[in-house]
Amino acid sequence: MNLKDRIDTRTFHTVGSAADTLGREAYVVGGYVRDLIIGRASKDVDFVTVGSGIELAEAVAARMGRGVHLTVYRNYGTAQLRRGETELEFVGARRESYRRESRNPVVEDGTLEDDLARRDFTINAMAICVNADRFGELVDRYDGMGDLGRRIIRTPLDPDVTFSDDPLRMMRAIRFATQLQFDIYPETFDAIRRNAPRISIITAERIKDELFKIMAAPRPSIGWKLLLDSGLLAIILPELARMKGVEVVGGRGHKDNFYHTMAVLDSVAAVSDKVLLRWAALFHDIGKPVTKHYDPVRGWTFHNHNFIGAKMVKTIFRRMKFPLGQDLAYVAKLVELHMRPIALVEDEVTDSAVRRLANYAEDDLDDLMILARADITSKDEARKARYLANFDLVEEKFRATHEKDVERNRKNPVDGTEIMALFGLPQSPEVGYFTKNLKQAVKDCVIEDNRHAAFEYLLQLAREKGIEPLYDPFAESDAEDSPTETAD
Repeated sequence: MNLKDRIDTRTFHTVGSAADTLGREAYVVGGYVRDLIIGRASKDVDFVTVGSGIELAEAVAARMGRGVHLTVYRNYGTAQLRRGETELEFVGARRESYRRESRNPVVEDGTLEDDLARRDFTINAMAICVNADRFGELVDRYDGMGDLGRRIIRTPLDPDVTFSDDPLRMMRAIRFATQLQFDIYPETFDAIRRNAPRISIITAERIKDELFKIMAAPRPSIGWKLLLDSGLLAIILPELARMKGVEVVGGRGHKDNFYHTMAVLDSVAAVSDKVLLRWAALFHDIGKPVTKHYDPVRGWTFHNHNFIGAKMVKTIFRRMKFPLGQDLAYVAKLVELHMRPIALVEDEVTDSAVRRLANYAEDDLDDLMILARADITSKDEARKARYLANFDLVEEKFRATHEKDVERNRKNPVDGTEIMALFGLPQSPEVGYFTKNLKQAVKDCVIEDNRHAAFEYLLQLAREKGIEPLYDPFAESDAEDSPTETAD
């Protein structure tokens, strides 16, 4: 593999030239090297120099000229150059040591070998030299290239030390395994199991960041299964871990709700990149363990697990420092409503039932249907096909009902001018009250869409407000609603 050709760009030559002028070694390192080798797109480039990373960044910025924004973090000894969508990070080579009660290392200046040794995984512990005399030369002390070929995640040094020093690396191992669809080396995974309790010193915000990256992967279930098997899930999200397992009473067992959830999650991920919809898939049955009940006649039941689950989502989002506001409301709503489309399939589909669900779901109806379809994981292919075909009918009903509503909403059966004449009202909020309520009653099928029903409804509203009509409207409306008589 000719890495020299792959980095033969103005940016890398500029960094190398600046390093040569300063008399420094400079390398592109870490994730950019990994992604370059496997052909994965990456915009952020990390550079390590043996010496001051800030000095090198300043020298590079001077050479690049206009359009470059330099940010210096002197407390951390790092600097960032930004041009357009590309970010260049500069740091001096360092070595690290840790105290057991903290993941924040004691940092000292070091060699390139020290810097690569402190990296989390072998596939991230490679460097490519950008100095002119060694331009494109790969430094691979820990066989990262071999591990890329073998598609494994492995630590460069003792995994127990690696994970005890910085427990977030256990989450990162699982995240990389999920994103790249690699295996975690057995000794490395065993160390994650042993060190899982150490995750308690990591802040919820850092864990959240890793979980959202797992959820954005093509097959998020890879990460969640690894979190379960490693023991991390029981610590960071015990509600989900409790879903695993099958209880049998009287020879009757329920399905394993954890693995059912994994199937639903991957089905949603296959058709939607929307991460919040994936979270709704993950949590759609989160209420089942606390609502599980065995009935000798009906078998296992999970009454109201959708409503309980929606409340649990709110608790989990707050504890895990997930986004609140509209994001939380969206996920909780889909969890609460996820069974409603199935109920429509099982029962006779009426306009009013379809309309009620559409009104509850609002702009999230399409996402709700994606989740409902994914929730059909029956191994009975005929039954599964029947449900999915019925979902097609339900979605067609949604479209037809929406078209009816658009037509119905164009005009009330009785307009504002007629309402003012009927009750002797000027243009006022009271007229708006009558027209708005009449429109909603027609839309929700509370009354029929004709003038007679509309006048009856208006008179009912007027009585509630103590308003008397000026005349009897039914002679006119009955005449208009009745069929026209024709001579023989």
